[in-house]
Amino acid sequence: MRDAQDGHDKHDARGQERLAERFEEHRGQLAAVAYRMLGSLAEAEDAVQEAWLRLGRSGGDGIDNLGAWLTTVTGRICLDLLRSRTARREEPMTEGFDTFVPDPVLRSLPRADPEQEALHTDSVGIALLVVLETLEPAERLAFVLHDMFAVPFDDIAPVVERTPAATRQLASRARRRVRDASPAVEPDLARQRRAVEAFLAASRAGDFEALVSVLHPDVVLRADAGALARGVAASKVVRGARTVATGAFHFRHLAPLARVVLVNGAVGTVAVSEGRPVSVTCVTVADGLITGLYILSDPERLARLDLSGLET
Repeated sequence: MRDAQDGHDKHDARGQERLAERFEEHRGQLAAVAYRMLGSLAEAEDAVQEAWLRLGRSGGDGIDNLGAWLTTVTGRICLDLLRSRTARREEPMTEGFDTFVPDPVLRSLPRADPEQEALHTDSVGIALLVVLETLEPAERLAFVLHDMFAVPFDDIAPVVERTPAATRQLASRARRRVRDASPAVEPDLARQRRAVEAFLAASRAGDFEALVSVLHPDVVLRADAGALARGVAASKVVRGARTVATGAFHFRHLAPLARVVLVNGAVGTVAVSEGRPVSVTCVTVADGLITGLYILSDPERLARLDLSGLET
């Protein structure tokens, strides 16, 4: 009897080990889905971990396509988190949702071949993630799963509790909103870098007019400083070249600390003091001018950033 029980336990252990191995094969895609859904690396990691726990409870029984099952389960978990956010957003005294800047992913700039670097960078731009924040949770799920990960509407429909046809309409509506709200982006990293370095040079020199000259007249600055920051450092959305330049002028003391890096696959900056990031800026560029600045300076979230992708 004891030998039989031991054999059963070993079989179960091997089964769990194999299940864990199969899960790890899909972890990268699940993390990518969750990050695009949530814009938060920490929450994305939690969502993936919850997907693993749900798989463990199921034992994998009756799952024909594990990748598809895990993707839709992760989507459902993220949908619940987004709905919880929406509920908090509607509560009185809630601040910061309209200035939210998603968690950035930082890498060093490629030294030789930008096109080759792009092949290895599974990135989604900060500007797009900001637009995704404006979607209703079900719209975001339908758009992310279908348009970004080719999940069939038949598989998404049960998650959002709609028919496949209605789910298709959700994705279509989201697609239009993303298209209409997404800024034009310069794809060439070298041109992006020239604009960013001109901005930094003007900031370091304290040259206000040079700052204005590198900004598009309708530039938008979105700063997320966290819930506790007040005064000039508070979270805000600012529009217009001279207004944005005035704000940048107040923080020109950070310019000497800034280095040019890739932020979600686009050229941006990270300011580092005593080995710790104090701000990350994602930049959108079009026709040689900066059209958008997305600044994260929330100390709590910056402390959690992974800087391992940056060369020292």
